[in-house]
Amino acid sequence: MRTIRRIFVHCTATSQNVTVRRIQKSWRGIGWKNPGYHYIIDANGVTTQLLDESRCANGVKGYNADSIHVAYIGGIDYIRGKMKAADTRTDAQKDSLRQLLTDLKKRYPKAQILGHRDISPDKNHNGKVDPWERIKECPCFDAIPEYQYI
Repeated sequence: MRTIRRIFVHCTATSQNVTVRRIQKSWRGIGWKNPGYHYIIDANGVTTQLLDESRCANGVKGYNADSIHVAYIGGIDYIRGKMKAADTRTDAQKDSLRQLLTDLKKRYPKAQILGHRDISPDKNHNGKVDPWERIKECPCFDAIPEYQYI
């Protein structure tokens, strides 16, 4: 059995109308045998398990062996015709994500809930990852403070 130290929250970096099937097809297209996430939540709040928690997903390179990965479909908004990272979670996604994280935290009480971007390097060594230090924006909101009391 894997020891779970982290639960990563992701966005799919797509529009919200993308299907789970299309996301899975994109992973196969780049040669992944396992999906990027254990769970994915669509715009209606429907949660789909893509991989058993006993197996490693491809969510965060270098962190997958001891992590569970959860994503909401979305994270991209179009502003004046340009793609921008944005928190596009629907209320249903927010509710489902909180419930799923609560359930996972019960199973893995020592696991830390993080956003994908929170493992970016702290280049100025001030103890936090500042916006300019982020390798990526995923999940496009601050997961640590939002879920600190779960």
